[in-house]
Amino acid sequence: MSIFEYNGSAIVAMVGKNCFAIASDRRLGVQLQTIGTDFQKIFKIHDKLYVGLAGLATDAQTLHQRLVFRHKLYQLREERDMKPETFASLVSAILYEKRFGPYFCQPVIAGLGEDDKPFICTMDSIGAKELAKDFVVAGTASESLYGACESMYKLDMEPEELFETISQALQASVDRDCLSGWGGHVYLVTPTEVRESTLKGRMD
Repeated sequence: MSIFEYNGSAIVAMVGKNCFAIASDRRLGVQLQTIGTDFQKIFKIHDKLYVGLAGLATDAQTLHQRLVFRHKLYQLREERDMKPETFASLVSAILYEKRFGPYFCQPVIAGLGEDDKPFICTMDSIGAKELAKDFVVAGTASESLYGACESMYKLDMEPEELFETISQALQASVDRDCLSGWGGHVYLVTPTEVRESTLKGRMD
């Protein structure tokens, strides 16, 4: 078994019209044994920037703390929030720095940049970025997430439709992966508001 599959996870970010959504499952497990059913995998960096961390849960928590620390330093020095593109480069640099003993994490970054243009990207455990204009996925359920998102995604979705699409894609995918599941967390971010929702899913 890969160390990335030890805890199980499913994370997806999707772009809409001047908005984005990022969603994750809620299960924390040790291989096939479920430990927790409301585990946080998506973290807020600032109001318009979120990062989801798939992979080994302990490394995800450590990496999150480092990212919050580095962002606070940036805010103190620059007196502004970090742009999503800048943050993606920061995450990439932090991961590459530790390439000989990496954090076993796959980050998914989603944010609203200048002119409220949505930005999403993911990367591997040593920081190789993969940019996308529609959706990105990470975690043990990524194969089924690709399939669900490919079939459901449409260009320029309004916030309501985007929420429905990402929720259905997540729920359909975790049903096909025994290492993730137990419902989901969804964050829908528009220029004016952030809506956080909890999905109920199969509890087995």
